Amino acid sequence: MSPRSGFAAAALAIACVFAPAASPGSPSLARLVGQTVITGMAGTKPSSALLARIKAGQVGGVIFFAANIPTPSAAKALIGTLQQAAAAGGNPPLLVAVDQEGGDVRRLPGPPDLSEAALGTLGSPAKAQAEGKAAGDYLRAIGVDVDLAPVLDTPSSPGNFLGDRAYSENAQLNARLGPAFVAGLQSAHVAATAKHFPGLGTAPASTDVAHVYITTPKSDLEARLAPFRAAIRGGVKLVMVSNAGYRAFDPSGLPAVLSPRIVDGLLRTRLGYRGVVVSDALEAPGPSGHPNTPELALRAGVDLLLYTAESTSAAGYGSALAAARAGTLPLATLEAANARIAALKQWLSRR
Repeated sequence: MSPRSGFAAAALAIACVFAPAASPGSPSLARLVGQTVITGMAGTKPSSALLARIKAGQVGGVIFFAANIPTPSAAKALIGTLQQAAAAGGNPPLLVAVDQEGGDVRRLPGPPDLSEAALGTLGSPAKAQAEGKAAGDYLRAIGVDVDLAPVLDTPSSPGNFLGDRAYSENAQLNARLGPAFVAGLQSAHVAATAKHFPGLGTAPASTDVAHVYITTPKSDLEARLAPFRAAIRGGVKLVMVSNAGYRAFDPSGLPAVLSPRIVDGLLRTRLGYRGVVVSDALEAPGPSGHPNTPELALRAGVDLLLYTAESTSAAGYGSALAAARAGTLPLATLEAANARIAALKQWLSRR
């Protein structure tokens, strides 16, 4: 069986995972939690522990970095092995994600060839769409179905840490180029990801290395939402929420990924987003400094908990499952997340 054959039938299995009969302590609760977990892995071959977790339904997706997939053929073989493990346990197919932004940030040696900054210099939505389509065709042929791109942040200066990962310092231009890339990518049936909501354009440092608080005035932050608004109108399948704190949107300073005011209030209610919300890496200093991080993220409205390592994803899964069994993570919250994940997987099953 090919890695994605029977995808539609397998996707139906997820509906059984969050059937109304589910209750804390039931076997299906473990799979409900598992569908929300995206894990990284070490090396180019999966460990026996990872394969066992996938078969048991404790993992809903994987993220690859360049060290995992040195060539397209290696990536395709690895994906096949992981998808077979998911199928062997009667689980829906895994989401398979990479950061294939273009330029220097590419996990595989293929399109998009141009960085976002290069596309910004060209200023052509048609070229951005063509780059997205080329990337989508390339990734889909390998078995990757989620591209964690494009970056829709609007930097405040050329010195912003994002470098050539952002299109330009003009939010309106970014609001034309980003959705064009999304349209191209998704026309090849690879899901695009608008990141890093609500924007890292004024961040003083990378959230991967520091707990960042953004004190930019609300009016400025609102203006920088334009690319995200446009991507949402264009049907982007995923939105990645950042690990920075935004006091203008949530005075508590909670990292956006843990903030109900930002995820549920701003993204879902005000901007009307109905698709899948994925966290940025939860091992980062901002979110990891809080107790019960996965529970807080899911309760805020996040659907997919992204971890870059096997050990941290296993710990995150265990923490979320314990909260679900204790009742502090409501069953309805998990059911809603699973419904959105199921809808994404069903869309991906259509060619």
